[in-house]
Amino acid sequence: MKQRMLGKLAVSEIGFGCMGLDFSYGHRLTREEGITLIRQAADRGVTFFDTAEIYGPFTNEDMVGEALRPIRDQVVIATKFGFDIDPQTSENRGVSSRPENIRGHVERSLKRLGIETVDLIYQHRVDPTVPIEDVAGVVRDLIAEGKAKAFGLSEPGVRTLRRAHAVQPVSAVQNEYSLWWRAPETNGILDACDEFGIGFVPYSPLGKGFLTGAMTADTKIEKNDFRASIPRFQPEALAKNEAFVNLLKQIAADKDATPAQIALAWLLAQRDYIVPIPGTTKLHRLEENLGATTVELTEADRAKIKTALAGLEVEGERYTPAANAMAGIDAPEKE
Repeated sequence: MKQRMLGKLAVSEIGFGCMGLDFSYGHRLTREEGITLIRQAADRGVTFFDTAEIYGPFTNEDMVGEALRPIRDQVVIATKFGFDIDPQTSENRGVSSRPENIRGHVERSLKRLGIETVDLIYQHRVDPTVPIEDVAGVVRDLIAEGKAKAFGLSEPGVRTLRRAHAVQPVSAVQNEYSLWWRAPETNGILDACDEFGIGFVPYSPLGKGFLTGAMTADTKIEKNDFRASIPRFQPEALAKNEAFVNLLKQIAADKDATPAQIALAWLLAQRDYIVPIPGTTKLHRLEENLGATTVELTEADRAKIKTALAGLEVEGERYTPAANAMAGIDAPEKE
């Protein structure tokens, strides 16, 4: 598989988002099944694996660490801090990036992963109560000490990104980006990445599974699947949003591809530093996702998609207001 650059980190052009292996979505793999799938991804050329302490919580990092230990020197591992998680009950008490606690979070992540240095450490969500300069300063120290190689931010605004980058160069931004969430195109984030040479890692590049075409208005979402509460996954919204999948199916038919492959190929075509991290629990879906790297979208294809998208409007918000507040998403930035 070809490589792309996230700052100075060379990674496979499609990575593997490990969250869904045992967290958030309804169907979850056992530890052994997850380890097997991660290793199958590596066997197929994936060198970039994304996890976080909150996934599980904690169990996802442990799984990823064991799976990749035999090939540690061949892969890039990203993890994240930034939530206050009760170690006894695993309750998520919301965003927290208090500088005095960051080091402890990172040390525990390293232990669970079984590594001495994490390749890319993200602040998972911006903490509005802590100056981003203080967060970047702690990460700068961790990098100087060899605990991490590179600094990333997830869901920052442009001002936050600029302020952080001035203290410790940011290698990657991980924000949601897909055909049905295109805010990075208009909120200045991609422009800032252009300016500073920062890599961009779209999470939910397949719209949390919707853009694969596997879901319809009749799809029954399990109660333990976080999508069950998301406005745009309610039956009426799904029915209206099928227009996006129909667009992908039209393009896919001309390319002998699948809707998922077109959705990923479209992202890859937006910038040469974009590295999507689709997740899955199924080997055939993994192979389908990686097949997107062989799909070429011409300028005419991209223009057709752009014109079609201009006539489509997404039905439903991407998260509930409560989820936004808990995770610090779309919070007003400080000057």
